[in-house]
Amino acid sequence: MNERPMPPFDDELLPPPPAAKELRVSVSWLAKSRLRGDGPRYVKIGRSVRYPKSYIHEYLRARTRSSTSEF
Repeated sequence: MNERPMPPFDDELLPPPPAAKELRVSVSWLAKSRLRGDGPRYVKIGRSVRYPKSYIHEYLRARTRSSTSEF
């Protein structure tokens, strides 16, 4: 089984609207990216979706590029 590291327990958990604002994308984009599996990692608590701030920052770091030729 592939274990993923958990966010720190003191990490702020953002619901989709503030997470979208932090990423400067729409709430709809976040929902679609969850379905596609290409957005930031998230946590499900019951039926609620939450985005730990550290996962949002991790997502941004992973997509930072220095050149248009980088993949």
